[in-house]
Amino acid sequence: MSISIRKHIKKNFKGAEADEIKASIEASIKEKDEITLPGLGVFFEELWCNSDDNSKEYILNTLKTSLK
Repeated sequence: MSISIRKHIKKNFKGAEADEIKASIEASIKEKDEITLPGLGVFFEELWCNSDDNSKEYILNTLKTSLK
């Protein structure tokens, strides 16, 4: 049986309010459980694909600074 993580995450959060998404992200980070990383990756993919060039530059600079 094949499970699409992307489809599962998108389905679970379809229609979710911003505070629900924020709470999920913060809980995933706080737990430091690697099982949540694919879900955060789906969120990041959506963020990246729906960002303009200026926003992508901001994301890249933030990551670069954070990974020093």
